[in-house]
Amino acid sequence: MSYSVGQVAGVAGVTVRALHHYDEIGLLSPSGRSHAGHRRYDDGDLDRLQQILFYRELGFPLDEVAALLDDPDADPQEHLRRQHDLLTDRIARLKEMAAAVEQAMEAKKMGINLTPEEKFEVFGDHDPEQYDQEVEQRWGDTEAYAESQRRTASYTKEDWLRIKREQEQWGERLKALMDSGAPADGEAAMGLAEEARQLICGSYYDCSYEMHACLAEMYVTDDRFRQFYEDIHPGMAEYLHTAILANTARNA
Repeated sequence: MSYSVGQVAGVAGVTVRALHHYDEIGLLSPSGRSHAGHRRYDDGDLDRLQQILFYRELGFPLDEVAALLDDPDADPQEHLRRQHDLLTDRIARLKEMAAAVEQAMEAKKMGINLTPEEKFEVFGDHDPEQYDQEVEQRWGDTEAYAESQRRTASYTKEDWLRIKREQEQWGERLKALMDSGAPADGEAAMGLAEEARQLICGSYYDCSYEMHACLAEMYVTDDRFRQFYEDIHPGMAEYLHTAILANTARNA
């Protein structure tokens, strides 16, 4: 059996132009010609074309494909083993990519599921999604970010009001402790630092002591975080920073 260039192109899903190019560079030259001089391909040519398309699918340049197929030390069984190894590696990479895409899709579809009116009732003039893009860029590849997205996606207005109430009550206790003159590295302050960590664990993600210490650094180095705590009580950012570091050291 022999096949015209058009038949081969149709069966293999390539263009006639590509087959002409393969012939011109010596990668796939047809075994015969018709009386009119047209290319005719036999079954062996089709087998070689299958090998070419396989390696091309894996991203091999044409010169490397030619070197692989024309290797005098390689037999058909060796090609199959090589293809199996390459496919196994590619499948593993594709699975990793698919998992990453699924995680990204999951994160994208999550968020604060409230109407505009409910958002205003819970957060007031503050937009809770104002820094979403920045947060995703900084921590989007962490398990903590993914866990936080999963949890908050199902929160209702009542959940957010409860969280807000818990945070406000904690802030009032910390403010009162500061006014009492208690040291920032004392037992009471470390206790409230631990409460703050537990609030994060209970509402957002599993916040380790080490991670909490990193957050504490942001409370004093990032003007936005610092201002949040300073608005509750002057000096609170530094006070909380010291209390968290002391609590972290105590539990190291």
